[in-house]
Amino acid sequence: MIEVKQKNDEKRGSFEAFLDGNHAGLMTYTWAGEDRFIIDHTEVEESYNGKGVGKEMLEAAVEYARKNSKSIIPLCPFAKAMIQKHEEMQDVLVNNAQA
Repeated sequence: MIEVKQKNDEKRGSFEAFLDGNHAGLMTYTWAGEDRFIIDHTEVEESYNGKGVGKEMLEAAVEYARKNSKSIIPLCPFAKAMIQKHEEMQDVLVNNAQA
């Protein structure tokens, strides 16, 4: 089971994934004002490629945005492609525009 932990401060934050207690991936973001954040980087440890680690971190980011009435700007190529592919995630985009 993949566990995702969030770290957040006033300027930036991250979602970090662990699989069986081992570090599996990291997604970083930067705040762009009070109501939106920019996902700027996603990385998955090579040994965990193809196990859904990146998607789990993105889903955690989307859920955080929904619960806190925030919007996401997906500058990271992975996050942008995943949001384009999954229409159910697009409600958190800035102005609900296409990624």
